[in-house]
Amino acid sequence: MFRLSLSTFRERWQLFLGSLVTVGIGVALVQSSLLILITAASFEAPSGMPALARARLQESYVTAISLVGITLALAVFLTVFIVSSTFAFTVAQRRRDLALLRLTGGSRRQLRRLLLSEATLLGLVGTALGIPFGLLVMQWQSGLLVSFGFLPAGFSPQWQGWILAVSVGVGLGVALAGVLVSSRRAGRVRPLDALRGAGGATRVLTPSRWFFGVLFLAGAIAMMIIAKVAGPSAAIPLTMLVALAAAVGLSALSPLVVPVFARVLGLLLRTRPVGTVAAANLRDGVRRSAATAAPLIVLVGILAGLFGTALSITEASERALRRDTAADFVATTPVRDANRIAEVPGVATTSVEVAVPLVLTLPEHDEDESGTALGHARVIDPAAYRRAHSVQAVSGSLDGLRGHTVAVGAGRSGEPGFSLGDTLHVRIGDRELNLPIVAVLPGQVSGGPDLLLPSGITPEPVLTSTTAQTVVSTATGADRAAVGDRIRASVHGTVDSAEKWVQQRAEAEQSTQLSIFTIIAGMAGLYALFAVINAVVIAAADRRAEFAAARLSGLTRGQVVRMAVLESATVTATGVLLGGVAAAGTLLGIRGALQRATGFGVVELPWPAVGALVTGAFLVVGLTSLWTARSATRRNPISLVGAD
Repeated sequence: MFRLSLSTFRERWQLFLGSLVTVGIGVALVQSSLLILITAASFEAPSGMPALARARLQESYVTAISLVGITLALAVFLTVFIVSSTFAFTVAQRRRDLALLRLTGGSRRQLRRLLLSEATLLGLVGTALGIPFGLLVMQWQSGLLVSFGFLPAGFSPQWQGWILAVSVGVGLGVALAGVLVSSRRAGRVRPLDALRGAGGATRVLTPSRWFFGVLFLAGAIAMMIIAKVAGPSAAIPLTMLVALAAAVGLSALSPLVVPVFARVLGLLLRTRPVGTVAAANLRDGVRRSAATAAPLIVLVGILAGLFGTALSITEASERALRRDTAADFVATTPVRDANRIAEVPGVATTSVEVAVPLVLTLPEHDEDESGTALGHARVIDPAAYRRAHSVQAVSGSLDGLRGHTVAVGAGRSGEPGFSLGDTLHVRIGDRELNLPIVAVLPGQVSGGPDLLLPSGITPEPVLTSTTAQTVVSTATGADRAAVGDRIRASVHGTVDSAEKWVQQRAEAEQSTQLSIFTIIAGMAGLYALFAVINAVVIAAADRRAEFAAARLSGLTRGQVVRMAVLESATVTATGVLLGGVAAAGTLLGIRGALQRATGFGVVELPWPAVGALVTGAFLVVGLTSLWTARSATRRNPISLVGAD
């Protein structure tokens, strides 16, 4: 069977090249993410490093581990999805060849062995290409993490010898899994039906496709409902899963939609021969159209959904911050200057909030172990803080924040070990303290300080080395502009209007959110885009005789090329529309979560980016279709029909 598989490769290499490359890229993405993840997870801070510096370094690695872990999971999902759909499409394109093999005496078992042998060869060769390519991807991915500040400068992923076995397992596993179901289905189709293109050979919406399509769509709806009632920390990963599940479900059921678009195209261009033939081809080639639309659905669903989620979170956070902050100005100054702001003429109230970095000792799941983490605290006056911020403790009261006590802020609210009555072990400077929790504030989508501390427990050297944020309200009737000028003249630092401060916070948060989603979805989007191109190339490779027959029936070469481009544009519209439906599910889920968490159920989309994505999809698919159609029609049509 391997000899026959090699012969098939030599004869139809164009058909297998795309499958080979998809396996290689998938192996590279998984290998890169796994090596970065293992290197970051095994990091140990140098001995003798100060506790605070050690905690800062560990925090950056913890954040990177979470991001790379999500990226790895997404890479595995896309590899399985894209390779499986590509292999299934490749097997479907060869149904006539496989039928001839059956008619010449081949059994169903031999047919499956042939396809599995081909998949094994593709998996091995794709892995051999993916391993060195994965090293290049790893350097690019780690450089991206460093440039966005999620990993420290100088980070270098370490090669692990065992990764070779993992890469081979991934390459072979996805290749064999991708062809297994298709080989069983190909073996069940009667040879004469496959040759005539009738019976079971033409059925696109198989029972398994119905099952998985409905299953994933039901899962997407269920997760969307859960996301609406979940907390902010759980809603964000759930909405990403909504995008993936909806994209898979809609991809499986896309053959229901393709004929609808074909009918619309036929009605719009019913007087044009090219349009009429293109509509007929779409109705006849539903499997081909669905295979091309599938990666487009994933591409649009993931990118539009995730980046829309980032902007929606930022918009809701900005509105909530503007609503909950009672101030005219916010000053960022040294601590010694902050205390003088209250004496400026025209100032009614101030809330001085001193940023204090500290080290938290956190209980792990194992009772015999403990870990440390960087904590971000603010030293406040409880009464002034409540005047400046519309915040109500979910348990306890800020009235008890005095002496050696602590309140849990939005950054840690709801986490295990941070409940009312628990005791936290913290290190501030060179001082170690055990502080009972007297209040727990509600969590926020935009986060916030981990802890709130009363004055008097922070060492003086820490206070002199940090900055204070002072929330200022002016007196009734005072000239706000003049008061602002007097504050600026009396302190060192920045004094911004409350509106400008809110906007700056929102811009910083948006930048962080977009960086996170760029790392998660960037390479995944490129992989899906390549899969779209690959599907167009595979489809055109098997249509040479069809194009030749169209030319012999009276169409010119230019008309045949325009027909192929028109078909691809219709399929692109189908993929973009269904991808938009998947993204809409994501945004509806995050909208409900934001409404519950902030009181603002907003949906924001990066319309310029969405427009660029849609335009890019039409351009890439259109240009690829143009190139492949011109290549397929270069030879004399009589020779192609005769060869077929």
